[in-house]
Amino acid sequence: MNIGGLVSTSDLLSSIGVCVGAAALLALLANRLRQPLILAYLATGVAIGPIGLHLVGDPTSIQTVAEMGLILLLFIIGLEIDLKKLVAAGRPVVVTGALQVPICIALGLGFFWLLGFGVGGGKFDLLYLAACMSMSSTLIVVKLLYDKFELDTLAGRITLGVLVFQDLWAVAMLAIQPNLTNPDFHPLLVSVLEGLLLVIWSLSVSRYILPRLFRSVAKSPELVLVSALAWCFFLAAAAGTIGLSREMGALIAGISLSTFPYNVDVIAKATNIRDFFVTLFFVALGMQIPLPSPQLLLLVAAAAGFLVLSRVVVVPLLYATGMGHRGSLLPAVNLAQISEFSIVIASLGLARGQIDASIVTMVILTFAVTSVTSTYLIRNNEAVQQRLSGLLRLLHIPDVTGSRMAEGDPEAGKDIVFLGFFRDASSIVHELEEWRRSGKSKLLERLLVIDFNPNVIGELRKRGVACVYGDIAHIDTLHHAHISEAKLVVSTIPDDILRGTNNLRILKAARHVCPRAQVIVTTDHIPQAIEFYKEGADFVYIPRLMSAGQMAKMLQQAMKKGLEAARTDAIADLEGRREVLA
Repeated sequence: MNIGGLVSTSDLLSSIGVCVGAAALLALLANRLRQPLILAYLATGVAIGPIGLHLVGDPTSIQTVAEMGLILLLFIIGLEIDLKKLVAAGRPVVVTGALQVPICIALGLGFFWLLGFGVGGGKFDLLYLAACMSMSSTLIVVKLLYDKFELDTLAGRITLGVLVFQDLWAVAMLAIQPNLTNPDFHPLLVSVLEGLLLVIWSLSVSRYILPRLFRSVAKSPELVLVSALAWCFFLAAAAGTIGLSREMGALIAGISLSTFPYNVDVIAKATNIRDFFVTLFFVALGMQIPLPSPQLLLLVAAAAGFLVLSRVVVVPLLYATGMGHRGSLLPAVNLAQISEFSIVIASLGLARGQIDASIVTMVILTFAVTSVTSTYLIRNNEAVQQRLSGLLRLLHIPDVTGSRMAEGDPEAGKDIVFLGFFRDASSIVHELEEWRRSGKSKLLERLLVIDFNPNVIGELRKRGVACVYGDIAHIDTLHHAHISEAKLVVSTIPDDILRGTNNLRILKAARHVCPRAQVIVTTDHIPQAIEFYKEGADFVYIPRLMSAGQMAKMLQQAMKKGLEAARTDAIADLEGRREVLA
């Protein structure tokens, strides 16, 4: 019997138990404080590691297990990179995604050079710091935007598109990383070619061979997951064999499966496995953090400040592609943190002896600082955006060149006004388009839409719908749109989706700007609908109780007969409903 092996296994299990138990306690505290869980895991490593309670005698005992978490993390990131969606993302995302990382790296090289960092003697501290500070955290941004219901907004989609491009830049960094110590062109070219060949080979296998394999095991969900993980670790090993990083192989494996119909199921099941190992990975990173000196803390503060300010480069890139203040500023605010991918790259650099441990510590501490600040920035991104937009106006930078985006005079003959445009408004406009095509009604020709999404404005313009670019959260927008003579003002967006305003404020603003207009507002909640009626709403649209077709007919009724009868009937119906979830 191998007693030494049993003792070693026992030590490993004890170390894992301590790590997971302590991480669970601190994660619970972080969740209560509404802080990122990754920050809690790093704090766990510090607390139980060499500079803390020293509960894990040999921190290296969990390094191998933690590396599995890193491989799974990159595999799932790869699964979520949809190359087809990247191509269809549009010019703003493509231009910003392609240029943001190189520009930020260039700025970082200058900034950190001024702080005294350099390249030489086999060390690449300056290059690593500049590269690590150029990328933002997919995990933190997606979580916070999801909690705010902003993933499907214009700013949310732009932010996600830029994050995907950052992941692709990270792939290039991983490909070049092993050969930094030998900067000759030939080894770098060989490394890149090996990476390209691995990508081409894996994509070919995923197109011609893997579909048959997955179809054969699709009836057994467990086999789908096992097959996907086998492909992940196979490519990770293949990448390591040809001199690339195993992590890059895992990322390529994920990308090659990203278009499969099974990828959503694999992500859902592998995420739980990943979370366990990723927890150990970040705890292990926390254990590597030495006690920082005052000088290092000052450098971290400077790096965090630089990172937040460097994201300003996103603004002119998006503005140049036709985004207004809002569409340009919100993604910049959302991206103001360092990426967990940066920690991975710095850790691999330390393992290869290309940087000092202090650089990894600096990256980790900057991640911790910007994670906390970004949590508050994203939660209050609307207020931050409005303040920055005011600054741009002071600098005489117009919101959008030619804010009136309809042909001719957009107000001429338009006595129906949609304040904001989202899914319900889109469905209602579709009904009005059908009526126009069939000759049933020309109501669409009387419609004016006010919204701040340039993509929406452009598409409506193609369809012959009058538009004005503007943020309905500001009453000045309504004044400048000259809608005082409108006969019907409609808000079809519920408060959960609106940003910077709500339907009650819209109701009061419409009453002030358009005193003779009938006003329709929207809610998903019956008690709130009754409150809106008490505040003077002429009609309240409840999407779960009415179809878009019914709402289109209500608009027609409002313009012909008024809404008094419909209002009375609706109030009586709502007061008589006794739903479980009203």
